[in-house]
Parts: sequence; structure tokens; C-alpha cells
Amino acid sequence: MTPFDIGLLMTGVLLVLVVLGVRVAFAAAFTGLAGMTILFAMRMGFERGALTAIKMAGTIPHSKSVTYALSVLPTFILIGYLAYYAGLTRQLFDASKKWLGWLPGGMAIGTVFATAGFAAVSGASTATSAVFARVAIPEMLEQGYSKRLAAAVVAAGGTLASLIPPSAILVIYAILVEESVGKLLMAGFLPGVVSVLIYVGIIMFMAKWQGGAPSIGGFSWAERFKSVPGTLPIIGVILIIFSSLYYGFATPTEAGSLGAFVVLITAFAKGMHLKQLFQALHETAKLTVMIFTLIWGVLVYVRFLGYAGLPEAFKGFITSLDYPPMMIIVMILLAYAVLGMFMDAIGMLVLTLPVVFPAIMALNGGLDVSAADSVLGMSGAACAIWFGIIVVKMAELCLITPPIGLNCFVVSGVRPDIPVQDVFRGCTPFFVADVLTVAVLVAFPAIITWLPSLI
Repeated sequence: MTPFDIGLLMTGVLLVLVVLGVRVAFAAAFTGLAGMTILFAMRMGFERGALTAIKMAGTIPHSKSVTYALSVLPTFILIGYLAYYAGLTRQLFDASKKWLGWLPGGMAIGTVFATAGFAAVSGASTATSAVFARVAIPEMLEQGYSKRLAAAVVAAGGTLASLIPPSAILVIYAILVEESVGKLLMAGFLPGVVSVLIYVGIIMFMAKWQGGAPSIGGFSWAERFKSVPGTLPIIGVILIIFSSLYYGFATPTEAGSLGAFVVLITAFAKGMHLKQLFQALHETAKLTVMIFTLIWGVLVYVRFLGYAGLPEAFKGFITSLDYPPMMIIVMILLAYAVLGMFMDAIGMLVLTLPVVFPAIMALNGGLDVSAADSVLGMSGAACAIWFGIIVVKMAELCLITPPIGLNCFVVSGVRPDIPVQDVFRGCTPFFVADVLTVAVLVAFPAIITWLPSLI
């Protein structure tokens, strides 16, 4: 067997393990280690080959965990949990409700804006959905909203945390493809705004066409302005992160630390107890360890793929296809949509990017190509950022599509009275909205690349 054959075989083993329910991190680490053992044993015998593979796999956790870019993850995650325990989510929702409730489907629209605001300090989709399932769904049901729509708005709104900075998944993408974390975080802002506006349009259309999403009124201007101060800590964190990234006076990690400090002071000012602080730290540590473990396991597999030659083979296959480049990209995005039905977002990206990303860059003309000489009209650096936002948006789809649809399961878990099947059905219009968003971002790449070009 050739190294390429072994690479295909072990990739098949990995997919089988994932389908059987083995955690992606452990399945990837096992297949990567087994694959390297086989490859090295073919060259130097089993004993020396196995020892070399084990030593190589053993160096990856340390060498990758000491990467400075990874230190941004725990700070961004901590901001979200501190904001939750400080009660900022409730105040954010109340303000959105009072300012936007008069629109058709106003409470649902307010929920979308509130989830977007929380996403700008959280970066964790499932956490956003879990928080607003407790905060927003009861009030929407009291106002006569259907359970299906109320649950779907929260599940879909939670996906915005994958795109709106600070986004943990964008940081992971940046690390995997060795791109600027700051530029990718900036690139996610305008696409996030586009996603919010398309969600709002879908909600207003459903409210007019289907009903079941009444507007609410009765709030005076005094009540509206009174709700604004409760949102200032979140607005402050957003300004800290964006201004630091735009003007460059702080790194993303330093910006995350400043944001966490602001939210921590706010939380204590609002009466947060030490027990709640320890809970926030504990949840942050758990999620951080999970992400780091996933990265470690997948990077062992990625190292094996490099020895097997799969990325180069796939890149050669993609560039040899006699089809328009945009058609090839659309087919790759469709493959992501299908894959997302069976894998979680982070696992899907970390497993596919080592193979897909080099192929996309080669399709455009290479990492160092200029915009004038490129196939897609973007420089290599701009294309890497553009594809990152597109693929992360595709990863959002898997959060609301069956059978995995993690956000839908989270909402149903928080609200057992709403079956998960109803949540999935309710998310169908939002799936269409996400497809429309991807189409807009593919057609108008400047929406993604403009802000990063300014820093």
C-alpha cells in the first residue's frame, strides 16, 4: 500500500469512529497515531516506527498549546460566562424588547438583536442559546408566540456567536490556517450584521404571512431610555475589542482580558457572589479544555495527513477540474452543508481545513497571489479571510440542522416542553436565511474583506 492509500484508509476509519459516537478529538488522535505508526513501520520496522510515531504525537500538545494566539480563547469564553452571571443578558433582552417590540414579530426581532449583542461578548453559540432559552422564550410565550417560533429564534440567534467577534471558532480557523486572528475577527463583523438583518426580514415576513408573532407596545420613551444603561457594559466590551483590533493598541488576547476585566467589575457591582465567579471560571475552564483537547487530537491526525500526502493530492485534484472556480467552491460549500448534518461545527472545520484550505488557495492562484493575478479577484491573504468567514457561516448551519443540530438540542433541553423536532421545524426559515446570507457573501466578498483591509 502507498502512503496515499493508507491516508484514505485511516480517514475512513476516522469517519466510522465518529459515526459510532467516538469523540472527534480521540478518534482523530487514534487514527493519526495509528496512521503514522503504519507509515513509519513501513520504512524502519514496527518497533522503531511505533516509537517515532509516539514521540512525534507526544510533542504536539505542548508545541501547539504554547502558541500565543490560543491564549485568546479562554479570555473570550470567560467574558460570556461572566456576562451571564452578572445578569447582563436579561438587561440586554429587556432593552431590545422595549426598543423593537412595536415591529411585526417585535419580541422575536428583539431576541435576535439581544443574542447578537451577547454574541459580541460571548463567542459560544450553545451558551448563547442556553441563556436566551431561559430569558426570552417564557416572555415570547406569554405574548402569544408559538413555541416553535420562539424556540427557533433562540436556536438560530445563538449561531450568530460563531460569526460576530469575539468568535472562538474564528480563532480556531485562524490558528489552523495560520492567518491573523485580529483580521479574521474584524472580518466577521459586517457579515454578522448582514445575518442579523436577514433574520429580521425573515421574522417580519413570517409575522405578516403566518401570524403567531404579535407586536407589543405600551413602552414610553422614558422606559426605553431607562433600559439603555443596563446595556452599557456590553457596549463597552464591544468598543474595547473593536477599537483595539482596529487601532492596534492591544492584541486580541489583551483586548479579551480588558473585556473580561470590565465585565468582572460590572458583575461584582451588580452583586455577583464568589460562588458565581467560581462557576464562571469552572465553565470557562471546561470549555477551554474541551477545545484544546480537540485541537491537539486533530493536529495529530493532520500531521499524519501531511506524511500521507492527502492535502497535496486533493489540491491537485481540485485545480485539475475543468469547471468554473466558483462552481467548484459552491460544490465544496454544499459538501460542508451535508457534513454539518453529522458533525459539530468545530470538529467539522478542524478535520476538513487541512485538506480543503490549501485547495481553495491553489484554486485562487496561491497564498502569495495578487488580486490582479488571482482567479477570484482577491489576493491570497484576502481569499484566506473570505473563505474563513464563508466556511464558518456554513458551520453555523450544522447548529440548526438535524440530526446533530446542537443549538436545537440545547434549547429543547432547557425547555423540555418544546420537542426537539419542533425546534428543527421552526428553524427551517432560518436555514433558508443562512443560505441567502452565504449567497450574498459569496457574491459580494467586499462585505468580508473591507474591514480587515483597513488594519
